[in-house]
This record gives sequence, structure tokens and C-alpha cells, in this order.
Amino acid sequence: MKLTKKQVKLFRTDGYTTSPNFFSSLELRAMQEELGRLQREGLLRNVATEGDGTTHSRQMQNLQICPIYPQSDFFRAFHFHPRVIEAVGQLIGLPFVFYLDQIFLKPGGQGIGTDWHQDNAYFKVEDPTKGVALWAAIHEANVANGTLHVIPRSHTRQFEHCRDPNSDHHIHCAVPEEEALPLELPAGGVGFFNFGIAHCTRANTTRAERAGLAVHFLHTDHIPQSRLGKTTYLTGPLASGGVNEYGHRIEGTWDSEIDRVLSVG
Repeated sequence: MKLTKKQVKLFRTDGYTTSPNFFSSLELRAMQEELGRLQREGLLRNVATEGDGTTHSRQMQNLQICPIYPQSDFFRAFHFHPRVIEAVGQLIGLPFVFYLDQIFLKPGGQGIGTDWHQDNAYFKVEDPTKGVALWAAIHEANVANGTLHVIPRSHTRQFEHCRDPNSDHHIHCAVPEEEALPLELPAGGVGFFNFGIAHCTRANTTRAERAGLAVHFLHTDHIPQSRLGKTTYLTGPLASGGVNEYGHRIEGTWDSEIDRVLSVG
């Protein structure tokens, strides 16, 4: 399923786009099952603090696992998903690499958001438009439960970042809040945005938990020197289907990983 010309054009002009029905119901069930396993095994940790950047909060929670792929064969296979490869190639061109993956989970009533930031404040890529984040709604994402918000076209501006006192490691920035746009998505829907787009999530004010999966990809020509040899080549002449990076082939295992996860669940 390719992105439409309209979706790609919006990404090129405004730095973001959405695909509300990107994943099938079966894929979504498998993502939710694997997330449940990661939770049960205690692999998500609370990064929210008491406003001092150090003392972990006992009342508020922002649960994160980053990176995911060392802990999950399922989410490692996700990087090679044919539909993901197709969409990322449409947005940033070929060839490209997998760069980073993470999940944030906001428990109902206690879940705080991840404050405003630009991914490139962490990544420091020369051209942030050559990188893209795929943000997948593992549960329905709406304003009430703190969905992803973006500042359209903010990749044309560079905001000053500093340490976020409500997190044990994140940075944040001040943005023109009046320009913020919430991306409400059904479970299985996806938002894409480039590394320069300012974005955040809000607090979850509902009773149900909400999780979002963020997977980052970067055009091969724009890998910083510090990350050479530390990424997974997904397309192009250096791509091996995961053999070079993991010692065995991962490309083509997505469907079998779905079956495995659902059979265990």
C-alpha cells in the first residue's frame, strides 16, 4: 500500500503526513501482544521525574523502552516490513537505514506527555528532512489521551533546547503553541514527520493506557560520522536483510513473527 501523492506532498511541504489505516487488524493485535510481553517483563521504565530531572515520580508516569530491537525479534522484523520500506522510500528516497526505535506508554490518568522537541536536536543530522520518524498508534490516539502533536513546517526553524526537568534524560524547547496540530489516529494508524518537526505528546486524561511506537529512518547519504557502522542498512547495495548486522536474515520474517507472537499470546 503506497502513500498517495497528496500524503507525500504534505510531507514534502509541511514536514509531516498521516496514514490512518496503515496496519492491518492482525498486525495491530500482534503489536499489542508484544507490547504486553515487554510490559510484563518490566522492560518499560518510568522516565518522569518530580520536576528536578532526577527524582523519579511516584504519581506521574511516562513509560519508555528505547531501543526496542535488542529485546524483541518482533519489532526488529518490523524494520523490514515491506509496507514500511515502501512508505519510507517514498518520503526520503533510497537508500536508507534504520536509526532508532522506542515505545512510549502513558497509563490512564497518570500518564504525562513527552514535551516539545525536535528529533534532530538529538540526532544532529546535517539535513533533518532526510530523516523520518514513523509514529504508530498502538492504541487509538486522540486529544483526550494525549496523542502526538506537531508544528507544521517547523523543520524550517531551529528551536533552542535544554534539559526537561520532568524527565530523567529528555530535552525540550519552547514553541508557538498556537500553531500546534493534534494528529488523531485510530489504532494501527501512522503519522510520519521529518527529524526537524517540533512535536510532543500530551497527558493521558482517560482511564485506558495509550502507547505509541516511534521508529526512525535516515537516508544513507546523511548518516553522521559518529553513527557509521552503527545502523542497519534496509535498502541499497549495503543492505543484507539483517545478516551483516545481526548474523542472520531478518528480512522476510514479519509474517512469521506475527504468527509467533499471536500463538504465544
